[in-house]
Amino acid sequence: MRHFVIRWGITTVAVLVASALIHGIRYDSIGSLIAAALLLGILNAFIRPILLILSAPIILVTLGFFILVINAFMLMAVPHLLTGFHVDTFGSAFWGAIVVSIISWLLSAFSRGGDGRVQVLTQHPQIKTVQGRVLEPGE
Repeated sequence: MRHFVIRWGITTVAVLVASALIHGIRYDSIGSLIAAALLLGILNAFIRPILLILSAPIILVTLGFFILVINAFMLMAVPHLLTGFHVDTFGSAFWGAIVVSIISWLLSAFSRGGDGRVQVLTQHPQIKTVQGRVLEPGE
């Protein structure tokens, strides 16, 4: 549950940044921004994987570029299902989806652990050195 709340918070911040940077994306209230982020997360969790599978050939032909189009459609779907959040054009949705993706990726880099904490990987404490002979190929 905590992971879901962290992901939802990250999506909310990403949508907030996108609405600040992209001219055609806006919200009427903080409540509509939070609801839009929640709805976008739900759409990305349930609808986006289906669209990715169905459009796999197009994604391969375009070398993954079509995923940006799918992300834009996900962002454009939110205002049709929710009042108080607005995306004016497909261009706004396209650039907004790119901003949301970049911000989400950057913020997710700081919450990789299952409990939301940053986990620095150095050396595993249970690794033990072994003494012995190294086998060369052909031995």
